[in-house]
Formats: sequence, C-alpha cells, structure tokens
Amino acid sequence: MILAAILATISPEKMAFDAAINPALGLMLFATFLQIPIVSLGKIFLSLRFLVALFVANFLAVPLLVAAIVPFFTLEPIVLLGVLMVLLAPCIDYVITFAHLGRSDARLLLAATPLLLIMQMLLLPFYLQLFIGNETADLIQFSLFAQAFIWLIAIPFVLATLVQFMIKKTSINGRLPVFLEPAVIFFTALVLFIVIASVVPKLGAATDSITQAIPLYIIFSVTAPVLGWLIGKLFRLQDSMAGAIAFSAATRNSLVIMPLALAIPGAIPVLPAVIMSQMIIELLAELVYIRLALWKIKPARSIPR
Repeated sequence: MILAAILATISPEKMAFDAAINPALGLMLFATFLQIPIVSLGKIFLSLRFLVALFVANFLAVPLLVAAIVPFFTLEPIVLLGVLMVLLAPCIDYVITFAHLGRSDARLLLAATPLLLIMQMLLLPFYLQLFIGNETADLIQFSLFAQAFIWLIAIPFVLATLVQFMIKKTSINGRLPVFLEPAVIFFTALVLFIVIASVVPKLGAATDSITQAIPLYIIFSVTAPVLGWLIGKLFRLQDSMAGAIAFSAATRNSLVIMPLALAIPGAIPVLPAVIMSQMIIELLAELVYIRLALWKIKPARSIPR
C-alpha cells in the first residue's frame, strides 16, 4: 500500500489501474474460495443465529451507529450522500478474505453473500430516503449490484468449486497443492496495491470533501467492529462466528458502491473521492482487525482445510 501510494504520487499519469481492480479482486476471491471447503456452505441454513446476528449487525446496528455519528459532523450534501452510500452497504467481496486471514468463519460469510447483497439492494434506498430524501435514492442504478455479484462472487465461486472437485479427485488426501495455499495472501497484496495506486491520484481534486469525511470514517472503523463483536456474543456465537460478524460490520461495500456512485449526475470528483477515502482507511484498519482477531480467536476454531 505504501509503495503504491508513493508510485502514484510520483507518476500519477502512469497509475491508471482502474480497469485492473475488478479482475484482481476476482482473483483474490477465487484464491479465498479455494481455501474454504465448498461442501460445508450449506451449513449457513443450520446457523440461523449467525444469520440473524449478521443481519442485525449490518442492517440495524450499523445504520443506528451511522445515524448517531453523522450529526456531529458538518457535511456538504454530496459528501453526506457518499458517506451514507458506502457506510450503509456491507461488503460482499474482500471481507471474506480478511475474515479468513483473521481465523473468523469465512465459510458462513461466503454463504451469506447473496442474502447480504439482496438485503442491501432492498434497504439502501429506504435508508437514503430516511437520511436525505426520496429524490436521491431514485438516482441509484441497482442493476450494478447484480453485475458485481456475478463477476466478483458467482464466477470465482464456480471456478473454485470446479478446482476443488478436481483436486479432490487427483491430489493426495484432497489437499491443495502447496503453491496454491499462499495464493490468497499474494492476491490480497495485489488488490491493495492496485486499489491504492488507482485511488491516490484522484484524491487531490476533492481534498476539502475528503477532509470532512475522514474523521467520521475513523470513528466508524473503531466502533463498528466492536459493535459487531458484541452482537455476535449477544447471540452466543462462538468466537470465530462473532469474528465474522465483526469483520462484516466493519467492512463496507466500496468497490461495488463505486459504479453506483459514478452513475449519479454530478458525482465526479467528490463522490468517488469520498468513497475511496473510506476504502483506504478501511484497508489500513483491516490490518489491525486481523491482528486483533488472531489474538482473540484460537487456532482450533480456524477454518479447516
């Protein structure tokens, strides 16, 4: 991330990595799905408490948290729109990778992604209308949610399932080849590099707007995972499941929200900058979340391979 930021600052005209973000993210999720036993995903329907806790955290507790934080800041209307769009939409992509790295139950998060996507498609217009009015919610093209799900979740998931099936038939004891096991780390680093290199050159055009939003994002990044963890424990979930709730509550859907924001008239440059600045703060926070999760969650409850 530091290297990408330096390179983007030195030579911004050569850092046009926008088109590479989604392919890199797809590779990262493919590598993540390879690590997760696909056959166990049906257990989501046997983990009703986890699912309810996940929904309570993302669609009740987080909106209440945002409603409590926002009044303390003076935000321009366009900045407020960007803040709400990104903070009210739970992540459906790289949260799975970070939860996996933090020994949290990434299997259940993966299995819940279609439901998370559908719920945020249904509820985001309602939340935006509640916070800032009906006319703004009508500007968002929610068909882009479906496109993101197909390319970032469905296709990598199907490919990973096929590879797991072939490995089970050919590899010793059905284990992943040694060179595939660290792939998720490599592709996560690649995504972080590409995203930062792509974002940094765009931030200067909306510095004032970003300055308004950053303190709010920092408060959210500190409080949201704690809130998610407490909800998980309130529902009496084991630590790995509560960790998954915490990761989900803290991680927002910036990469999927971005195309929706760009489709709004007059969005550029403020909305992309406001949303991407949240992503930068979030990615830095994820490195802390992983360490805290590794300290809290015992290895015995990590994802089996």
